[in-house]
Amino acid sequence: MTNNRIQRVVVVGGGSAGWMAAAALATYLGKQASVRLIESEEIGIVGVGEASVPHIRMFNSQMLGIAETEFVKRTQGTVKLGIEFKDWSRIGDSYIHGFGVIGRSLGPLPFHQFWLKLFQSGRAAAIGDYSAQTVMAPQGKFVPGVGDAPPSSPLSDIAYAYHFDASLYARFLRELSAQRGVQRIEGKIVGVNQRADDGYVESVTMENGDVVEGELFIDCSGFRGLLIEQTLKTGYVDWTHWLPCDRAMAVPSERIDPIAPYTRATARAAGWQWRIPLQHRTGNGYVYASRYLGDDEAAATLLANLDGKALAEPRPLRFTPGMRKKFWNKNVVALGLASGFLEPLESTSIYMVQSGISRLLSLFPGRDFNPLLAERFNRESAFEYERVRDFLILHYHATERNDTPFWNYCRTMSIPDSLKEAMDLFRSDGRYFRNGDDFFALPSWVQVMLGQRIMPQSYHPIVDDMPEEKLVQYVEGMRATLARAVAAMPTHGDWINRYWKAAAQ
Repeated sequence: MTNNRIQRVVVVGGGSAGWMAAAALATYLGKQASVRLIESEEIGIVGVGEASVPHIRMFNSQMLGIAETEFVKRTQGTVKLGIEFKDWSRIGDSYIHGFGVIGRSLGPLPFHQFWLKLFQSGRAAAIGDYSAQTVMAPQGKFVPGVGDAPPSSPLSDIAYAYHFDASLYARFLRELSAQRGVQRIEGKIVGVNQRADDGYVESVTMENGDVVEGELFIDCSGFRGLLIEQTLKTGYVDWTHWLPCDRAMAVPSERIDPIAPYTRATARAAGWQWRIPLQHRTGNGYVYASRYLGDDEAAATLLANLDGKALAEPRPLRFTPGMRKKFWNKNVVALGLASGFLEPLESTSIYMVQSGISRLLSLFPGRDFNPLLAERFNRESAFEYERVRDFLILHYHATERNDTPFWNYCRTMSIPDSLKEAMDLFRSDGRYFRNGDDFFALPSWVQVMLGQRIMPQSYHPIVDDMPEEKLVQYVEGMRATLARAVAAMPTHGDWINRYWKAAAQ
């Protein structure tokens, strides 16, 4: 019987995506396949993705066996409980999209349906008062969970993610990968060699003349897509008409205390500005649409709105929002920026890499490359990209701002039917139905739609079956419980200093 197992995997490109892929592949395939990674110190990495979503905890601990304390210390990490959005629906507005649940579901209904009835009659506070993360974040508090809380409590296991230095994360994973058998090859690729009969990539030629052969190639070469696009001409789906921002300026600034346990996204005239607090510095950037704003003005706006002194000159980035027409083409699988780009508004970049790696391991091929595996990979990847796309469009389109041409365009542009249906349904009576394995669950959609001033006209009819006294007790009891618990929590800074403080650089 012929051995159909893939024995040689080549990862093209380093950075977070490349080293995440190499570490995972070596962990689970190391006994049956060699994993080699090619990168050049001369080729820079984008490295602005310094915020994450809670799923990274599972990738680090469960998939790679990395201790949380070691990860945070090695990457100058801090806690992320969610994202504060400022000036998005109207100038002066502010809300937090927090991780985790809102309140506690009762029977078939989510908590926000009961809250809606009281809020619409002026008897409930804003939705942010009913979720642990959105109460903790503005007060700068953090614990990973309250020990004596019952399992059904939103305080029993508090969902959180991290802010971290992406370049330090890549370096950490590079060391881990080497320990697990990954061979790193330094140098530039100057040629890609394909099989004559079917166009599959069989090797790459290095600048020094070496030839690196492989059976499966992972393209983590960034926006250029050396294998997936430049070689295989896969094609790209451009979403600029829905996500008009196509530029970014990024700059680090001095650390400012206290370190906030959340990302901030502030809407600007032609896009938005991020603030990501780390232990040793703050990451900042302005994501904007080039048709409405020039690079020099974007850099000046960014520098004028920093919380601390800039530590470098703003670095420009150019991108096209969208995705490859295929993520897996022949024997090449694209991850990270090589697979597509969705702006970092909801910090999904690292997650998309993680998801792609998990999907690849689940559908890992043999040397015959069963086409059904690639078809499934591409279908699931496209679905994930499209659903994240819709969630990002929601932030821009659900606005009342008309003060600049950019916001006028966003407010009046046509949107995907899938998003319009979700918005119309929620506007009617607050219902949202998760679409399959949609990454963003109900609490995310509810928080953002409410934060963007999409207020339901009514609520689910079952709510009226609850007596008024019990309704008030149920809803306001949750708010009071959270308020008391958060007041007793340590500050985010205290937690870091006690458990996660990184070595001085």
